Amino acid sequence: MHRFSPQMALLADGVLGAAALTIESLDGEGRGVARSAGKVVFVEGALPGETVTADIFKKKPTFDLARVRSVLRASPDRVVPRCPHFGVCGGCTLQHAGSALQIAAKQRTLEDALERIGRLRAERILPPIEGPAWGYRFRARLSVRHVPKKGGVLVGFHERKSSFVADMRECHVLPKKISDALPALRELVGALTIRDRLPQIEVAVGERPGTYDGLVYVLVLRILAPLATADARLLAEFSSAQGVDIWLQTGGPDTAAPLHPTEALLAYQLPEFAVTLPFAPTEFTQVNSAINRVLVRRAVALLDPRPGEQIVDFFCGLGNFTLPIARSGATALGIEGNSAMVRRAQANALANGLAERAQFRAANLANPPPGFVAGLGQVDRVLIDPPREGAIELVKTMLPCGDADAPTRIVYIACNPATLARDAAVLVHDRRYRLTAAGVVNMFPHTAHVESITVFDR
Repeated sequence: MHRFSPQMALLADGVLGAAALTIESLDGEGRGVARSAGKVVFVEGALPGETVTADIFKKKPTFDLARVRSVLRASPDRVVPRCPHFGVCGGCTLQHAGSALQIAAKQRTLEDALERIGRLRAERILPPIEGPAWGYRFRARLSVRHVPKKGGVLVGFHERKSSFVADMRECHVLPKKISDALPALRELVGALTIRDRLPQIEVAVGERPGTYDGLVYVLVLRILAPLATADARLLAEFSSAQGVDIWLQTGGPDTAAPLHPTEALLAYQLPEFAVTLPFAPTEFTQVNSAINRVLVRRAVALLDPRPGEQIVDFFCGLGNFTLPIARSGATALGIEGNSAMVRRAQANALANGLAERAQFRAANLANPPPGFVAGLGQVDRVLIDPPREGAIELVKTMLPCGDADAPTRIVYIACNPATLARDAAVLVHDRRYRLTAAGVVNMFPHTAHVESITVFDR
């Protein structure tokens, strides 16, 4: 019999009942799905094919919520979680599942969303994009709380389904340098006079030639009170001892500035396209740098841009896809709602010698005017990489594929299967495109988060 660690067990006074269950599948949140007495039961910590004893902690008219107490028959895909905080920390939910199962579950979530919401099936399933499973989070937002009952300052992700901060002393999805620094970081914040006015620390990791291991590590401290002289000294000492850069953010993202003035920015490279993209620590970049390189390669290959064509990259950010597209010889237009990101993208195009083939402009893509896409002139192919809310108003402005001026191909990168399926339904059922390919991108290993890439052809 396999038993979960004490962290996974539910306190006895919260149990509403217990049941022996056979797990059929995983849901979109990484929970096992079982059926008992005519109701669906979602079981945290269970895997498909397993028989488990589960403690029910919430009852609803049509479903129950439960957690595994013990595993009576284990799945061959079950593995021992690497992190001692797994089950309490909400940063990961699938460390107990092997990589193959994690990816298969994400592929099923994508296909189920397309079929259930969009009434669609892709003509071809793309091979999954996967990469390093540990130390991959080059971006993270850590919460900070001073909790005397728990021994002082806590720095980490929230506990699972809670606003409490997990008592983290290591984190294996963060780069090892940051994980190793967590205990010292807690001590540092605890020694600051503004420890109760420091709610968040943002981690940003990038490349900088000539630095230790080729990377530069930045911690952006969100502070709600002025920094005392003694605090500044402690931060400087920590920065030197740990080999990290300290930035302070007093308001919005544009207020972030280094503790010690410097002109240097972070950067990441896309070597296949001879592109380097500088960025500030608070500017959006993909969490998983290694996966992003493969994703850009896949997206450009699927888009298949050709010299003489006009390609539009919607939600272009700092030029992550736009500049590689331009490197192919096509003319690329990147459109983004954030004016500051547009300025960064323009600077990146200039720095990479692509200013003539890569242009950028700001526009409200959440609510574009009617005929927006047609008003851009010649648009041969399109790439869309929206936030979780999707791009429903944008796709509604696409020309129907019967129009000779309609883009011949659309590559859509999504971080939310539900909004992708909704938008895909418009492209296929209304604009008459074909959903020719779809596949998952394992951007966030050990989580249920599903990133995907789809292709629509005229």
